[in-house]
Amino acid sequence: MKNTFFVVAIVLCVGIVSCKKDDGVSCTTCTSPQTANFEVCEESNGNASVNGENTGTPYEVYLQGLIEAGATCGM
Repeated sequence: MKNTFFVVAIVLCVGIVSCKKDDGVSCTTCTSPQTANFEVCEESNGNASVNGENTGTPYEVYLQGLIEAGATCGM
């Protein structure tokens, strides 16, 4: 009975820890002939941020604009 209690307790603890909420931020490094390397991130609200500054523009729109302007991202 004690073993069953401990197994259940361990499973619950692992489940709670593994279900920790992700901060929702993913980043990529971009390069451009006009600038030094810079980091573009998708914030949890879906906007792009550059070097930590929120652009107020949706990530996909911002990233596509960078690529159209000649930047290379995600390498």
